[in-house]
Amino acid sequence: QVQLVESGGDLVQVGGSLRLSCAAGGAIRSINFMGWYRQAPGKQRELVARVSSVGSPFYADSVKGRFTISRDSARSTVYLQMNSLEPEDTGVYYCHAAVITTTIGSLEVWGQGTLVTVSS
Repeated sequence: QVQLVESGGDLVQVGGSLRLSCAAGGAIRSINFMGWYRQAPGKQRELVARVSSVGSPFYADSVKGRFTISRDSARSTVYLQMNSLEPEDTGVYYCHAAVITTTIGSLEVWGQGTLVTVSS
């Protein structure tokens, strides 16, 4: 079993900041990508940012310059620092990881989601 535990979602005003955390645990041999997706009400889930095993980041155009993803490999944890938040950033943020397990090989895992609400 592999699980992702997220934290950090909250209600924040426009222009504010939040930091999301996601810790991976369980039967993990190694982690390839870790990242964050979000789903706004009535919209499809979209990739926000992800980071590779060597630390190379990728960002959606809508968050470039405002969000920063980082990874602590020793703790199997990924962070998403979100600054200059906008109402369009509102949604449920899901952590995602592509891992190699010690039991069944490769696996993609999702967290339970954490709600970010940006109020104007």
